[in-house]
Amino acid sequence: MSKDCYTFIFMKRLLIVTICFFILQNSFSATVDTIIIPSNVMRKDIKCVVVKPDTYKKSKNRFPVVYLLHGYSGSYSDWVSQSDIKQQSDAYQLIIVCPDGEFSSWYIDSPVDSTMKFETYVGKEIPAAIDKRYRTIPTKKGRAITGLSMGGHGGLYLGLRHPDIFGACGSMSGGVDLRPFPRNWHLSKRLGDTTLNADNWKNYSVLNVIDHYHGDSSKIIIDCGLDDFFLDVNRALHKKMQDLKIQHDYIERPGKHDWDYWRNAVKYQLLFFKNYFDGK
Repeated sequence: MSKDCYTFIFMKRLLIVTICFFILQNSFSATVDTIIIPSNVMRKDIKCVVVKPDTYKKSKNRFPVVYLLHGYSGSYSDWVSQSDIKQQSDAYQLIIVCPDGEFSSWYIDSPVDSTMKFETYVGKEIPAAIDKRYRTIPTKKGRAITGLSMGGHGGLYLGLRHPDIFGACGSMSGGVDLRPFPRNWHLSKRLGDTTLNADNWKNYSVLNVIDHYHGDSSKIIIDCGLDDFFLDVNRALHKKMQDLKIQHDYIERPGKHDWDYWRNAVKYQLLFFKNYFDGK
């Protein structure tokens, strides 16, 4: 047999092995759905990403859900494109839902803009739609919510205000007190003037929402980087929760307000939620 013939056979076998490996790899990995979840309260259709673990198709099990929120100026696709949450979905056997909070919703029902009702949308409408469409554990014991930056505010804000929906909540680099940032991130469009609407800036900040926390209503995890511009407000929230004797996990680690930090932080948060779902 000629050398060219051996080369052809080798390349053919290599191609077959490569194709089989590709098929095998993709047969046992998380899948990503991009769906539309209508908002009745805002009367519009909004996109959402849903990551399902590798065993979803092969079993009839129900799965816990982590709602993972993006930051200011981001979108529903950020977590999938910027991190390895598909692998985390497989590792922890979770459904991960990434809603769209638009450019600057801050995940609240704005008291000054009736067209922005993202607390109702993300806190109520989306979980109801996800439970209807997917095999979830449709109780608070099967739901958690967290996010980064604006989404960190949203994770705690929604988790604390809706403990009947979310059994656990968290924040990564969250803007947990809005008052120090009156000129940033379109906050004035959501809350109004800082003088005329001073109560809004107080009442919609997690630092004050925590005053209304009820006992064991949520398991809470908070983390922030040591070089993050939100570090001071996170430390203030941590101290207040200690003073109020509210149990929570609080972590500071080296890092800035960037994806290098969040790609690492989300692994710890998802493990925290997995342990909660498992009753640990």
